[in-house]
Amino acid sequence: MSGKLVARRQRLVRVRHVQHAQAVAETVRAQNEADNIAHNAQRIARVRDELFKNDSNLMGGTFAAYREMADRLDRAGKQLEGALYDARKVIDYKQEQQVEASREKEVAERLREQASARVEAAREARIAAIPPHKLLRMRTMAQSGEKE
Repeated sequence: MSGKLVARRQRLVRVRHVQHAQAVAETVRAQNEADNIAHNAQRIARVRDELFKNDSNLMGGTFAAYREMADRLDRAGKQLEGALYDARKVIDYKQEQQVEASREKEVAERLREQASARVEAAREARIAAIPPHKLLRMRTMAQSGEKE
């Protein structure tokens, strides 16, 4: 085990972190789009409901125009319902991608931690394999080097 493996694992963690952040951003963007569609559908429904409340004594031509407007608003509302259904499907898909990205990020972090632990264990094993008299001499040399 070497520090190179730990560095590769660290790079992988950074990549997975970015991928997860992108998945979260895409999920939020899809949710915002769905919210906008739902808001527009509510506005259309409100306009449709208020269309005939304003004037109870409508003339024939005006009534026909209001009726035409109501039909158009109904069609637009139905189209928005379809768009909202599709937007919710996109949200579900984006959330699945977000969960997958989160899982991949966690796996990468665990791999990095395992690699770091192996490198540290190998380092400790090398130190433990040094005979005590050489270790004492190395420490003495290191301390004298620090003072200079």
